[in-house]
Amino acid sequence: MRHHNSRRKFGRETNQRKALMRSLAVNLIKTEKMKTTEAKAKELRPFVEKLVTKAKVGDLSKRRLVSSVIGVLSTKKLFDKIAPKYKDRNGGYTRITKMPRRKSDGSKISVIEFV
Repeated sequence: MRHHNSRRKFGRETNQRKALMRSLAVNLIKTEKMKTTEAKAKELRPFVEKLVTKAKVGDLSKRRLVSSVIGVLSTKKLFDKIAPKYKDRNGGYTRITKMPRRKSDGSKISVIEFV
């Protein structure tokens, strides 16, 4: 039974799952809007919002923490362009919009973007 197991596994091992979340987060920060499956978007939302909350503080230790997760280039954009927009906002930095199902396999598609 899956009592209190809230995270999705996506049929991947731990390191593959972490790599998936990192690459999705980097892509979202780079493009600020992306299309992915609904399950991946729902898992990505808290991952990215925690990074934005750390970026709002803006000190060196938070920059190093975020950089260890998503890399230097994405960290620079997150701290310099994205986080200042949300200085007065207490969470809810992303929006998930549901799209029609994908024709090839019928999976649920969503668009995740910064508000």
